[in-house]
Amino acid sequence: MHLYKTLKGNVLQKEGQFYKIGVTWDKLINREDLFAYLQESLKEEWKLDATTANQWLTDFLLPPIGSQEVWAAGVTYLRSRDARMEESEDSGAADCYQRVYEAERPELFFKSLPHRVAGPGGIVHIRKDSTWDVPEPELTLFISTGGNIQAYTIGNDMSSRSIEGENPLYLPQAKMYERSAALGPCLWILDKPISPDTKIQMEIIRDGVKLFDDATSLNRMKRSLTELAGWLFKEMDFDSGAFLMTGTCVVPPNDFTLKEGDIVNIYIEGIGTLTNTIGIKISKK
Repeated sequence: MHLYKTLKGNVLQKEGQFYKIGVTWDKLINREDLFAYLQESLKEEWKLDATTANQWLTDFLLPPIGSQEVWAAGVTYLRSRDARMEESEDSGAADCYQRVYEAERPELFFKSLPHRVAGPGGIVHIRKDSTWDVPEPELTLFISTGGNIQAYTIGNDMSSRSIEGENPLYLPQAKMYERSAALGPCLWILDKPISPDTKIQMEIIRDGVKLFDDATSLNRMKRSLTELAGWLFKEMDFDSGAFLMTGTCVVPPNDFTLKEGDIVNIYIEGIGTLTNTIGIKISKK
């Protein structure tokens, strides 16, 4: 099942049928068995015709987030470890990424409040004070208040490699700024854990030309999804649940950096495609 948040209301797509669910987003998704609830509660009178539903999903789609915080895990793939070590070689901090990759405790960091999250078709930012910027395609978990994974979505964990590479203590500035995250296009709700063979693909287009296209699968992740969720909830409570980006293995080459106007398409098998355009924050001063 695919659950979309739109300006017109919440839309569930199930077996080719569409339903409008008139429950507030946070109350709807933050359940300990979301799949079963949706299976059992759908009513015939909630049905939407396909034309209306597709219009809502085309013209009124929002990021699938309510009041939840967005967190992220780092260095969960070998390729991510290598990239972090490469970018921090001059600062002498490369060893810390090797050690966290091998450690029992994962790297977890706060990524975004909901009002800074871009949705499908929205603009994500690169920093004006950065010289090396990349998108990071990540399977993203929605985890209920009880600490259980209830759904999956696509995340774009925008990152300034030049800032983090200068000093690991600059991670908050490299990762957290206006429109530094995107989620969408929907929540994918399953009755079983997502397959480890699930494909993740990213392409970057500039002026109509594809500059980058690469893919990986979840089975290349060093840590399990339940392990990451468990560490996030170990000493924190989330009244409305939380989103957790789980790390990336698709990394553009070191001579690539994003530019304003670039288009980033992230595809995850079973979920769909999240498309965003690169922009730069307009100063209010």
